[in-house]
Amino acid sequence: VQLQASGGGSVQAGDSLRLSCEASGYIFSLYPVAWFRQAPGKEREFVAAISWSGTYTLYAESVKSRFTISRDNAKKTAYLQMNSLRPEDTAVYSCARVQKRYGEITYSSYDYGNWGQGTLVTVSS
Repeated sequence: VQLQASGGGSVQAGDSLRLSCEASGYIFSLYPVAWFRQAPGKEREFVAAISWSGTYTLYAESVKSRFTISRDNAKKTAYLQMNSLRPEDTAVYSCARVQKRYGEITYSSYDYGNWGQGTLVTVSS
Protein backbone atom coordinates (compact mmCIF):
# COMPACT_ATOMS: atom_id res chain seq x y z
CA VAL A 1 0.00 0.00 0.00
CA GLN A 2 1.39 3.37 -1.00
CA LEU A 3 0.10 6.92 -1.01
CA GLN A 4 2.15 9.59 -2.71
CA ALA A 5 1.43 13.28 -2.32
CA SER A 6 2.52 15.80 -4.93
CA GLY A 7 1.77 19.28 -6.20
CA GLY A 8 3.35 21.41 -3.51
CA GLY A 9 5.37 24.50 -4.21
CA SER A 10 6.14 28.09 -3.26
CA VAL A 11 3.37 30.61 -3.83
CA GLN A 12 2.25 34.06 -2.74
CA ALA A 13 -0.55 34.72 -0.30
CA GLY A 14 -3.87 34.59 -2.10
CA ASP A 15 -2.68 32.10 -4.70
CA SER A 16 -4.02 28.60 -5.31
CA LEU A 17 -2.50 25.13 -5.48
CA ARG A 18 -3.90 21.69 -6.10
CA LEU A 19 -2.33 18.75 -4.33
CA SER A 20 -2.68 15.17 -5.52
CA CYS A 21 -2.53 11.94 -3.54
CA GLU A 22 -1.96 8.96 -5.79
CA ALA A 23 -2.68 5.55 -4.29
CA SER A 24 -1.48 2.10 -5.23
CA GLY A 25 -1.45 -1.40 -3.83
CA TYR A 26 -5.06 -1.54 -2.65
CA ILE A 27 -8.64 -0.96 -3.78
CA PHE A 28 -8.67 2.80 -3.51
CA SER A 29 -12.43 3.19 -3.92
CA LEU A 30 -13.16 1.29 -0.70
CA TYR A 31 -11.21 3.49 1.73
CA PRO A 32 -11.62 7.05 2.95
CA VAL A 33 -8.67 9.39 2.52
CA ALA A 34 -7.52 12.41 4.49
CA TRP A 35 -5.03 15.22 4.23
CA PHE A 36 -2.96 16.35 7.19
CA ARG A 37 -0.24 18.94 7.46
CA GLN A 38 2.70 19.64 9.70
CA ALA A 39 4.34 23.02 9.99
CA PRO A 40 7.91 23.37 11.29
CA GLY A 41 7.99 22.93 15.04
CA LYS A 42 4.32 22.05 15.25
CA GLU A 43 2.30 18.89 15.58
CA ARG A 44 0.56 17.26 12.67
CA GLU A 45 -2.92 18.64 12.17
CA PHE A 46 -6.00 17.50 10.31
CA VAL A 47 -6.89 19.38 7.14
CA ALA A 48 -9.65 17.48 5.31
CA ALA A 49 -11.08 14.02 4.76
CA ILE A 50 -13.35 12.39 2.21
CA SER A 51 -15.41 9.22 2.49
CA TRP A 52 -14.79 6.22 0.28
CA SER A 53 -17.68 7.19 -2.02
CA GLY A 54 -16.87 10.89 -2.00
CA THR A 55 -20.27 11.68 -0.55
CA TYR A 56 -19.06 12.97 2.82
CA THR A 57 -16.29 15.39 3.67
CA LEU A 58 -14.77 16.92 6.79
CA TYR A 59 -12.69 20.08 7.05
CA ALA A 60 -10.65 21.80 9.68
CA GLU A 61 -12.20 25.12 10.61
CA SER A 62 -9.06 26.94 9.51
CA VAL A 63 -9.44 25.78 5.90
CA LYS A 64 -13.20 25.51 5.51
CA SER A 65 -14.46 27.56 2.52
CA ARG A 66 -10.91 27.84 1.14
CA PHE A 67 -9.93 24.21 0.59
CA THR A 68 -11.84 21.48 -1.23
CA ILE A 69 -11.10 17.77 -1.01
CA SER A 70 -12.20 15.46 -3.80
CA ARG A 71 -11.39 12.07 -5.24
CA ASP A 72 -11.39 10.29 -8.56
CA ASN A 73 -11.71 6.59 -7.82
CA ALA A 74 -11.05 5.65 -11.43
CA LYS A 75 -7.68 7.39 -11.24
CA LYS A 76 -7.01 6.19 -7.68
CA THR A 77 -6.26 9.76 -6.72
CA ALA A 78 -7.47 12.21 -4.11
CA TYR A 79 -7.06 15.94 -4.47
CA LEU A 80 -6.85 18.98 -2.25
CA GLN A 81 -7.70 22.23 -3.99
CA MET A 82 -6.32 25.08 -1.92
CA ASN A 83 -7.48 28.61 -2.64
CA SER A 84 -6.76 31.93 -0.95
CA LEU A 85 -3.61 30.54 0.58
CA ARG A 86 -2.18 32.21 3.65
CA PRO A 87 1.32 32.17 5.16
CA GLU A 88 -0.05 30.08 8.04
CA ASP A 89 -0.89 27.33 5.52
CA THR A 90 2.84 26.73 5.07
CA ALA A 91 3.51 23.09 5.95
CA VAL A 92 4.32 19.65 4.65
CA TYR A 93 1.05 18.14 3.45
CA SER A 94 0.58 14.37 3.63
CA CYS A 95 -2.24 12.03 2.75
CA ALA A 96 -3.32 8.86 4.52
CA ARG A 97 -6.15 6.36 4.41
CA VAL A 98 -8.53 4.95 6.95
CA GLN A 99 -7.43 1.41 7.73
CA LYS A 100 -10.84 -0.19 7.47
CA ARG A 101 -12.83 -0.74 4.31
CA TYR A 102 -15.82 1.60 4.19
CA GLY A 103 -14.55 3.14 7.41
CA GLU A 104 -15.70 6.44 8.88
CA ILE A 105 -13.85 9.67 8.32
CA THR A 106 -12.61 11.38 11.46
CA TYR A 107 -10.42 14.29 12.55
CA SER A 108 -7.90 12.10 14.37
CA SER A 109 -4.60 11.06 12.85
CA TYR A 110 -4.78 7.87 14.95
CA ASP A 111 -7.53 6.60 12.68
CA TYR A 112 -5.37 6.82 9.58
CA GLY A 113 -2.34 4.96 8.33
CA ASN A 114 -0.17 4.24 5.32
CA TRP A 115 1.13 7.79 5.43
CA GLY A 116 2.61 8.89 2.15
CA GLN A 117 5.64 11.06 1.75
CA GLY A 118 4.48 14.64 2.02
CA THR A 119 4.74 17.59 -0.28
CA LEU A 120 5.90 21.00 0.90
CA VAL A 121 3.68 24.05 0.51
CA THR A 122 5.28 27.41 1.22
CA VAL A 123 3.14 30.55 1.21
CA SER A 124 4.86 33.90 1.43
CA SER A 125 3.20 37.19 2.29
